[in-house]
Amino acid sequence: MTSFAAPGSNHAGAAAARHSLGPRLAAALVIFSSASVLVVELVALRLLAPYLGLTLETNTLVIGIALTAIAVGAWVGGRLADQGNPRRLLGPALGVSGAVVAVTPAAVRAAAELAPAGFLPVAMACILVPGALLSAVTPIVTTLRLTDLGETGTIVGRLSGLGTAGAIAGTVLTGFVLISRVPVSTIMVALGLALLLVAVMVDWRVGGWSRRSRLLVAGAVAVGGLGAAVAPGGCDVETTYHCAVVVPDPGNPDGRTLVLDGVRHSYVDLADPTELEFDYVQALASVSDVAFPAGDPLSAHHLGAGGVTFPRYLEEQRPGTESTISEIDGAVVELGVDELGVQPDENLEIRVEDARLGLAELPAGSQDLVVGDAFGGISVPFHLATTEMMAQIQRTLAADGIYAANLIDHPPLAFARAETATIASVFDHVVLLAPPGVIDGAEGGNLVAVGSDLPIPTERIEARLAERGSDWRALEGKGLTEWVGDAPVLTDDYAPVDQLLTP
Repeated sequence: MTSFAAPGSNHAGAAAARHSLGPRLAAALVIFSSASVLVVELVALRLLAPYLGLTLETNTLVIGIALTAIAVGAWVGGRLADQGNPRRLLGPALGVSGAVVAVTPAAVRAAAELAPAGFLPVAMACILVPGALLSAVTPIVTTLRLTDLGETGTIVGRLSGLGTAGAIAGTVLTGFVLISRVPVSTIMVALGLALLLVAVMVDWRVGGWSRRSRLLVAGAVAVGGLGAAVAPGGCDVETTYHCAVVVPDPGNPDGRTLVLDGVRHSYVDLADPTELEFDYVQALASVSDVAFPAGDPLSAHHLGAGGVTFPRYLEEQRPGTESTISEIDGAVVELGVDELGVQPDENLEIRVEDARLGLAELPAGSQDLVVGDAFGGISVPFHLATTEMMAQIQRTLAADGIYAANLIDHPPLAFARAETATIASVFDHVVLLAPPGVIDGAEGGNLVAVGSDLPIPTERIEARLAERGSDWRALEGKGLTEWVGDAPVLTDDYAPVDQLLTP
């Protein structure tokens, strides 16, 4: 066996001191720091989405910064551990990263609201600094544990495996547990305090300023990124976000169904814009039919394009209606133009943009109607479902304006109840439209939530639905309050939409 600590070497004292970092403490530090990097990365996506949009570019930015932090932290951490006393590095690395993580929610949101020009640098720093410091922990711990060349492979392999296990644990814990139960700001502050506490404990235990992290989180992030990039086959168009297919209607030569990731999103009759196949579109049409004077043109903004079925209906029923559409997936827009008869003109503008960012650009009081119909799969993007988003919608609506949102949920309807409560927290009047079986909780499906600051003509909407042969009914007032129950109000800080949708 060949020892690193030769007699008379400057590292003799350090070699002896390395025994103060036992295998259990070393393993715990690597697992905890590795998990922390993943927690910071996943929560950062939630923090940035309301300001940058929940887009592939946002994901790429966060992942790229995290990977850069990991690479820099591992490289620099290893070099510093070789050149100095590694025991004095662990505490500062953990402590500084903990401080940065704890102030991240406040720093990111303050920069977005008070100094937009500095938002991106602040956001990048809040990911880069703790990521690099935490990623320096693994090489530092490895240096402290390596006392004999004969154990190099065993120690490095064990710590690397533990780092990967920590990364997986952080990912699963955040995605399936934390975000569904705890506001993102609380997650970050609690993690920051935990890192600071661990920094103090490790410093006391090892006898010098200390700190821990993980290196192989890069592998976990890379695997996650590759998995997200793989789309199912059999697509007419494989877009950034969807596998898109246009399916002809065998019973109608002019009928087309837009299918995204296996879910039927829109039905279009190329010859008749008033042909509304989906019940939820009939509900939206019934709201617009009776809430505004017949035939009057409207100013309408649509969150999500799909097959542009409802904007085409409005133009047919109310000539001169000006519709703008925010659709994040440009390839879906192109598919609509190529195969679904979508024809943008002076009255129909389609903007390839995140719906929340696009809405923020609209003048106050400029819209008669805002329609929410944006989905990622069957889930409404979380940042389009919060009170902050509802406030933006309310801002853009005229005094008698209406917001109508298409929702999809399944028993126990946790998301539909929460989203209805969220809409009701901003608008003075709310009505829920849905099939009786869905309202009763016996089955899943579409629901349409309607919000306005003026009374909503509920009876006339139900009558119009009945004229269309629909069995949908309305729920409002005390009955709606009882139906919502104690469902949480969703905010930018707490909106576990995906988890609420899980049966």
